[in-house]
Amino acid sequence: YKKGGVASGFKHVETNMYNIKRLLHVKGKKHVSATEVALSWDSFNKGDVFLLDLGKVLIQWNGPSCSIAEKSRGLALARSIRDSERGGRAQIGIIDNEKDSPDLMQIMRMVLGERRGELRDAIPDTKADELQKANVRLYHVYEKDNDLVVQEIATRPLTQDLLQHEDCYILDQGGFKIYVWRGKASSPEEKKAAFTRAVGFIQAKGYPSSTNVEVINDGAESAMFKQLFQRWTEKNETQGLGKVYTTGKIAKVEQVKFDTTQLHARPELAAEQRMVDDASGEIEVWRIEDLQMQPVNPKTYGQFYGGDCYLVLYTYLRSGRPHYVLYMWQGRHASVDEITACALNAIELDKKYGDEAVQVRVTMGKEPRHFLAIFKGKLVIYEGGTSRAQKSAPEPAIRLFQVRGTAEVNTKATEVPARASSLNSNDVFLLPPSQVCYLWCGKGCSGDEREMAKMVADIVSRRDKHTILEGQEPAEFWEALGGKAPYASEKRFQEQITHYQPRLFECSNQTGRFIMTEVVGFCQEDLDEDDVMLLDTWEEIFLWVGKASNEYERKEAIASAKEYLKTHPAGRDLATPIILVKQGYEPLNFTGWFNAWDPYKW
Repeated sequence: YKKGGVASGFKHVETNMYNIKRLLHVKGKKHVSATEVALSWDSFNKGDVFLLDLGKVLIQWNGPSCSIAEKSRGLALARSIRDSERGGRAQIGIIDNEKDSPDLMQIMRMVLGERRGELRDAIPDTKADELQKANVRLYHVYEKDNDLVVQEIATRPLTQDLLQHEDCYILDQGGFKIYVWRGKASSPEEKKAAFTRAVGFIQAKGYPSSTNVEVINDGAESAMFKQLFQRWTEKNETQGLGKVYTTGKIAKVEQVKFDTTQLHARPELAAEQRMVDDASGEIEVWRIEDLQMQPVNPKTYGQFYGGDCYLVLYTYLRSGRPHYVLYMWQGRHASVDEITACALNAIELDKKYGDEAVQVRVTMGKEPRHFLAIFKGKLVIYEGGTSRAQKSAPEPAIRLFQVRGTAEVNTKATEVPARASSLNSNDVFLLPPSQVCYLWCGKGCSGDEREMAKMVADIVSRRDKHTILEGQEPAEFWEALGGKAPYASEKRFQEQITHYQPRLFECSNQTGRFIMTEVVGFCQEDLDEDDVMLLDTWEEIFLWVGKASNEYERKEAIASAKEYLKTHPAGRDLATPIILVKQGYEPLNFTGWFNAWDPYKW
């Protein structure tokens, strides 16, 4: 930013101009800006980088308490001035410690005079870029009898159907940014007036005149705008039963099966499918008992009880060396002490494996795809109770399980209340009363789903299996469920696939308070060794821990990820899996979100 305003006109940058004398204050780590400040020692402080530009000589003065990242960004700026404005003919000098550079300090004293008194302390970035402003509000702005009427329509969570194509709206993100959305069917006058209305809105709200305004056109919304809404469906997305097919003259649609062997060749596929590998590694399972880890009998691997917490260590080989994923499965009815003990034991176990494990927090019922895959279709989740030897409560006489999944990599059986109202025409249910085990097949289930259910049935009950089709149930079946009752028999609509762009945030407490800053258009370079980074891919939250990040940032990271989900404008699911990744041990489902990831960079 150059000094001067409208009166001085815009200065044309002339290359090879040498009669220059200015001081630039370089600030920020990811988004670096350099502002021209007064040529005096009073402009300096201990925490930032300053560039003294004297035409043929550029002196970079690094504050004693500025970080490596800031120094390298300062140098990049100095080089770009030298190469683009001075035709590469200027010299750059760096003062990292004043005692070591007497010659350069002499030049600085000649220009700025002798320094009197101490330098100011580092200025904390009080204006934190907390982009996750939770209070988003949507306004309808229109004119009535020559007056501007601003009418608030909704606050978070916003839904896409609030935006009517015939109107123009203003979305206020906590005064931090104003979006103007113009409906495609609104009148040309209204479209033209939208921007001036936004300016009027800023004045009416008493926001500073420098508030950022972005005009968004209907159908061409930016990723930043879409993620403020709870659900955003694109125009051509299919809604309805079954798989997504392309429309047009195609004779036969080949059903493409997800092929795990391609994961290593195409990390972006691993990221999209949320798969670390092809799930062929080794598993070990422990249950938290009296706040300690107790190994689980391998015969019962895959059976999880809602009253317990479990640790699942998954080990797989990649380029000849072992990698680890540690899942912390938290039962819905587990005590707070057990959940805490589960996290503490996970840290201990991680230390045992050289702090290399990727830690994943799994909430009961929200198991990620890879977790389902490693149990090869034998995953059974019991609502309550425990798998310990001495059980406190008696097991229910009758249990009902809902089985979902079409292959070994995506099947799980979940216990549901043993009532007829729990049934659903789209799934297979297992009812193991005393004599036989009923396999109830809804009208909407496929052959694959039935096959998987048979496999799970062997785990749930050793009795004879008796397959019954919907509508042909024997009386004993309804008796076991306490009588007939209406249940869901509508066709299940295909779950809408929401495409959200991944977002990266830097979590840092260098300013004394914990701050999250978004990194736009991110790449591997943006992962800072000094920090903890949060990568939001909507289905999962990754926390990447840099080697040099401080203890406080690591401790706060999980809490801040939960806070991030809580305050997200789109009203996110708080049970979203949170995955902790260490620098140098990134799994494929993390690196696949980055373009051209270099595994040897560090």
